Amino acid sequence: MPNDLIQPIRRLLIANRGEIARRIIRTAHDLGVGTVAVYADGDARAPFVTEADTAIALNGRTSAETYLDVDKVLAACERTGADAVHPGYGFLSENTAFADAVDKAGMRWVGPSSAAIAAMGDKLSAKRIIEEANVPTLPAIELKAGEDLGAAAEQIGYPVLVKASAGGGGRGMRVVESLRELEEAVAGARREARAAFGDDTLFLERWVTSARHVEIQILGDNFGNVVHLFERECSIQRRHQKIIEEAPSPALDDPLRARMGEAAVSAARQIGYSSAGTVEFLLDGQDFWFLEVNTRLQVEHPVTEEIVRLSRTAMGRQLVDRLDLVREQLRLAEGEALGYTQADLGFDGHAIEARLYAEDPDRDFLPAPGTVVEWSPAPGARFDSGVESGSEVSQEFDPMIAKVIAQAPTRREAAAKLARALEQTRLQGLRNNRDFLVATLRHPAFIAGDTTTDFIERVSPDRKRELAGRDRADAITAAAMYAQAKRRALARTLNGFPSGWRNSRMPPERTTYRIGDDEIPVEYRSLRNGSFAMRVGEDERSVVVCAAERGEVDLEIDGRRVQMSVSAVGENWLVHGPAGDAEIEELPRLPVPGALDIKGGLTAPMPGNVLATHVGVGDSVRAGQLLLVLEAMKMQHRITAPFDGSVTELHVAEGDQVDNGALLVMLEEQAAD
Repeated sequence: MPNDLIQPIRRLLIANRGEIARRIIRTAHDLGVGTVAVYADGDARAPFVTEADTAIALNGRTSAETYLDVDKVLAACERTGADAVHPGYGFLSENTAFADAVDKAGMRWVGPSSAAIAAMGDKLSAKRIIEEANVPTLPAIELKAGEDLGAAAEQIGYPVLVKASAGGGGRGMRVVESLRELEEAVAGARREARAAFGDDTLFLERWVTSARHVEIQILGDNFGNVVHLFERECSIQRRHQKIIEEAPSPALDDPLRARMGEAAVSAARQIGYSSAGTVEFLLDGQDFWFLEVNTRLQVEHPVTEEIVRLSRTAMGRQLVDRLDLVREQLRLAEGEALGYTQADLGFDGHAIEARLYAEDPDRDFLPAPGTVVEWSPAPGARFDSGVESGSEVSQEFDPMIAKVIAQAPTRREAAAKLARALEQTRLQGLRNNRDFLVATLRHPAFIAGDTTTDFIERVSPDRKRELAGRDRADAITAAAMYAQAKRRALARTLNGFPSGWRNSRMPPERTTYRIGDDEIPVEYRSLRNGSFAMRVGEDERSVVVCAAERGEVDLEIDGRRVQMSVSAVGENWLVHGPAGDAEIEELPRLPVPGALDIKGGLTAPMPGNVLATHVGVGDSVRAGQLLLVLEAMKMQHRITAPFDGSVTELHVAEGDQVDNGALLVMLEEQAAD
C-alpha cells in the first residue's frame, strides 16, 4: 500500500471513561500514540485520567453534562490538538452527528463511517437493510402513534419483546407475556428510551424464549475487504444485559459457524462496513435470526482477542499473531488495509469473560454504588478494570467494576480458571455480583454448555455465598487476632509485654462479631507460650500469630497455617482469605440506641434520581400499584405498594436525588373488612 495513503495518528482523544478508556490508552501507548482523556467531576481521580498523557475536565456531573455533550468533547479535541477520536462503546460511540463533526473538524474517527452508523442506528431500518442481504430476521412491527397495541402483539404472537429502535445495552426493552402487561410495558420502555437515547420510537419483535445470543466479530477496511473473527456467545444475561461471554460458542459446529460468519460478512458488505463491529444473532438449534449490528467495539471483545490467531507467511517464515482489536481499529483509521484474508484466520482454545458489577444479586441485581475499599486482582486471568482501591463507583454511570477474562485449552478449564480468579480476587467495600458469577461458572448446567438466554431464571444459580463452619471461624479469628495485634502496637504503656499478658489469671477477652445475620461470641486468652486459647462460637481452637502487620495476618490455627488480608472500615473488618471475602462487624460492648423502624415506610433500595411520582398524599392504592420510579446507573426501578392502603406522606418529588435507605413514601394499610 502506498505510504502517502496512510495518515499516522499522533494524538488520540478517548471520548469515554473507565475500563474501556484504560484499554484504549494501553494500546495507543504501545503504538507510540499520545492520548487525551476527558472526564466528569466524579471521575477526576479515576485511573484512566492519570494514565492518559493529558486530561481535560468536562465540568459536569451527569452523562448528559459530560460524555454525551458533543460540543464539550469537540472543544477538548481543539484544546489538546487531538487528530483522532476513539469513542469506545456507549456514550457517543454510535452517534452519527458526533462522527460527522469529528470528520468535519479534520480528525480521524476510529470507527465505521457515519453512513454505516446511521444505517444501523435505527433497528427497524437496519432490519430492512439486512433483509436485502438475504440474512434472516425476526418478525417486527413499529408502534406508531395510534397503533393498536393488542392487535400488533397478536399478529406477532406472545411472548413479544418491546424494543427501543435507537436502543442498546438492554435499555428500552421489556418482555411481555400477555395483553394485560402490554400497555404499561410500552409506557415504561418509551420513558426509558427517551431518557437514554433521546428517541422513544418502539417496535414489537417476536421473543424467542429459550434461545442463544451469538454474535460475530467483523473487521473491514476502506478498500472493501471484510473478514469475520468467529463468534462469541453472550447468552448469560440479566435485564437483557450480558454478564458472561465466551468464545467460541459451545453450540456451534463448523458448518453452522461458517453459515453465521458468511451472513455477518454479507451484512457488513451490504452497508459498506469498515473498522471493528459486531453482528448479533439469536440462535435456536440450527436456525438463526439477525438482531442488530453494533457499529463499535464491543464490551466483550477480549474473549475474541484471547483465542483468535492470525497466520501468515513473511520472509519465508510462518508467523502466528494474536489480534489486538484496538490496534486493528487504529490501523484501519490511519488508512491501512486489513492485510489478511479469512483463510489466514483461525482460533485456538477457549476464553470466557465475566463482568464484575457493583450490584446486589439478592435484590434482583439492583445497582449498589459505593467505594471500592480493597481491590487486588488475583493472578492467572486478564483484568480489564476501571478501578483501584479507593475508587468510587458512582450512581451516575454504569456499575461495572471490571471484566475478568480467562483463556485455556478447553472450555471446562477456562470456566474453572475464571471461577478461581474471581474467588481469589480481593473486592471489598461494596456489594457486587462476584459470588453469583462464580456459582454460574461452576454450575453443572453451564459446564454442560446449556447456556440459553433464560439461563438465570431457568437454572437459578446461587446469588450469594456465605462463609460457614471452619471458613467463617477462620475469618473471625483473623479479624480478632489482627485487631488485638493492632491495639497492642498502638499501646503507649507496657508495650514490651506480649499482647494479653497478665501477672494473674484473669477472665478472657470477650467480644461479639456479626457476620451475615449471625452474631458470634468470641473469647480469647493469651498463654505463656505466646499462643492464644480461643473460642469462636462453640469452636475451641489454639492460635499462634506468626505475623500481623501492614494489613496481613499469618496464623497457625490448630496446626494449620493460614494467611489472610485484613483491613478496618469503621466498625467493620474486611477479611480476605482462601475461602474468599468476608465482611465482619465488631459489635459494641454496650448497647447503642438505634434508629426505630418506621411502620408503613418505603425506603430507597439504592441511591438514585426520582424519575417520576405516580401518587400524592391522600391517594388510595392497591397492592402492586406503581408509586414512583427511581433511576440509577442507567437502570430504572419501580417502587410499588406492598399492600392495599392510602398514602399518608410523600417525601420526594420528580428530579430529587435520594440516598440508599432514604424514606420515600408512608402508607397506611387498609383495615381488613
